[in-house]
Amino acid sequence: MRRRITAAALTSAALALSTVVAAPASAAPADKAQVLANWTQTSASSYNAWTAARANQGAWSAYGFNWSTDYCSTSPDNPFGFPFKTSCARHDFGYRNYKEAGTFSANKARVDSAFYADLKRVCAAYSGATRTSCDATAWTYYQAVDKLGSPAAG
Repeated sequence: MRRRITAAALTSAALALSTVVAAPASAAPADKAQVLANWTQTSASSYNAWTAARANQGAWSAYGFNWSTDYCSTSPDNPFGFPFKTSCARHDFGYRNYKEAGTFSANKARVDSAFYADLKRVCAAYSGATRTSCDATAWTYYQAVDKLGSPAAG
């Protein structure tokens, strides 16, 4: 009888352990796609929510977002002194995370449009010829990602 109880206890423990081991170490919350969508819209509130999350990435660690960035890639991060670096980082965030989710093609146009909206908000801080120059630079950056933004993974 003692052997049967011990064997039964070991079998139960083994099943429980195999269930724990088989479960993913950290499954992303079910609303990951919705959070990603919320952070890649054209609105200022979407941009502000993303920048707040970026500043507190640890709070979002369960989601497994890819926060890596090369900023504006091979283009200047602050062309002619215009601070485009954070806009480029959010654009990288959208590209990298949608590629990892396998939904890049369906979301590329919106991520590119959000990038352009972010750049235009940067330019709104200027006036006169400086504003015109910033807007033209923003349009050039947008055209580059619109036409050349890569669907390749990474």
